[in-house]
Amino acid sequence: MTTTADFHFPKLHINQAAADDLPTVWVRNEDELYELIDEIDSIDKVALDTEFIKRTTYYPILALVQVNTGRAIYLVDAPRLDLTEFWQALIEVPTMIWYACGEDLSIFYLLAKCPPLTNVFDVQLGVAYLSGKLQAGYSQALSEMLDIHVDKGESQSDWLARPLSHEQEIYAANDVRYLLALYDAVHDELERRKIVACVYEDSNHYAKELHNIQNQPDDTLYLDLLAPIYNRQQIGVLQQLAAWREALARATNEPKSFIIGKQALREIVQEMPDSIKMLARTTINRATLRRYGDEIVRIIRQVKSSNPDTLPPLPPPTYHSKAKPFKNELDAAIDTYSLEHQIPANLLLKNRWINELLLLVAHDGDINTLPPELLGYRQSLVVDGIIPALLPFKEHILEVLNTSMTE
Repeated sequence: MTTTADFHFPKLHINQAAADDLPTVWVRNEDELYELIDEIDSIDKVALDTEFIKRTTYYPILALVQVNTGRAIYLVDAPRLDLTEFWQALIEVPTMIWYACGEDLSIFYLLAKCPPLTNVFDVQLGVAYLSGKLQAGYSQALSEMLDIHVDKGESQSDWLARPLSHEQEIYAANDVRYLLALYDAVHDELERRKIVACVYEDSNHYAKELHNIQNQPDDTLYLDLLAPIYNRQQIGVLQQLAAWREALARATNEPKSFIIGKQALREIVQEMPDSIKMLARTTINRATLRRYGDEIVRIIRQVKSSNPDTLPPLPPPTYHSKAKPFKNELDAAIDTYSLEHQIPANLLLKNRWINELLLLVAHDGDINTLPPELLGYRQSLVVDGIIPALLPFKEHILEVLNTSMTE
């Protein structure tokens, strides 16, 4: 029986005085921006963060970009400037350092309109590989690992206000003040454990995933909202409504949830209301019902009357059973790899990959059809650990998958 490795926040050390002494410099005009671009062109790593507003809009409004070059902290006044060449400089820098880069890269891709980035290092991922804590925040990582404490009180303030308050400016600068040094310390510890390449790999997989999401065709948006209980007609309604909602949100520049929230969308797909009276029984907001009710009903009626052959296919079967006789063997394979490579077990196999592995085993599938994350450093775990652990349960897995298709 294997023993799960004990992961915790390591105590790391940086030159805090050097970070504290970095000057804060505003970038408000073209000349100042080009001076920053020249500086970025001369270095091999840069730490970044953004502040933006998107509570009431479809398109986020970029208010500020914070940049730590190691020489100074720059606050880029985004609304005043054309950042085209700035984005290009960042695309070309060897390493872009972020902390929890999801929303930041979504804005980056929206504005830079570039291919998937391959120079990203997400320090939050690095912290997770060291500690086993998947969602450790920036301030938590600084506190636990460096004994540095920063105030997060301004996170929800108005970043489009000018001038920023003194407190906002300090908060914005602190978001990157220690990030470069934290990266160096985390990177060194990952390198010491010989797993730094794993974090680079996962960071770039995440950067590509965010690019795919940002550029996802409207007619495939429904795939993120599928439920295994939906039939093909319901999936057809979901596909059409998801695409319609997305196009309308873009056109009106308002959040998708302002048009139809997820709960209301689920109710509509399940009930398939083909009259305003029936639609009104769902939790759809009243403004949407008044303005767009007829269009929603039209979409539902159109799908109901369409040729079944034109409807989207059912998704692959999903393993649904409380009985998981393979769980102990699967956990043991992951724990063994975790101990051998000093990687937290909860980073090795995400829940969303398990069904694809079960399908692969059940149908003797091609390993190359698995998600790309499973074909990098994890491939040896998959081939030598997970698949052998699952194979003895092939008949049971196949039976459960077949049952899910007939329900």
